[in-house]
Amino acid sequence: MINLKNVKGTVDHLKTHQSYPATKADLLKECDDLSDFSDEDKEWFKAHLGEEPEGGYKSAEEVMSALGLEEPQE
Repeated sequence: MINLKNVKGTVDHLKTHQSYPATKADLLKECDDLSDFSDEDKEWFKAHLGEEPEGGYKSAEEVMSALGLEEPQE
């Protein structure tokens, strides 16, 4: 079960604001710098982002898969 509260915002950020390829360190720094996400969601992201694939994450979909996230249906 996903306990991330702002799934839509997370997916939107990964797809429209994050540059790829991105390392795990890049993603965690970006997460820390976001003011519109709760501390709980930031902690969830840090806890659930697994080992970085060789060459870094190449797309939002790759990060979403690593987190077990799907794009929310409208």
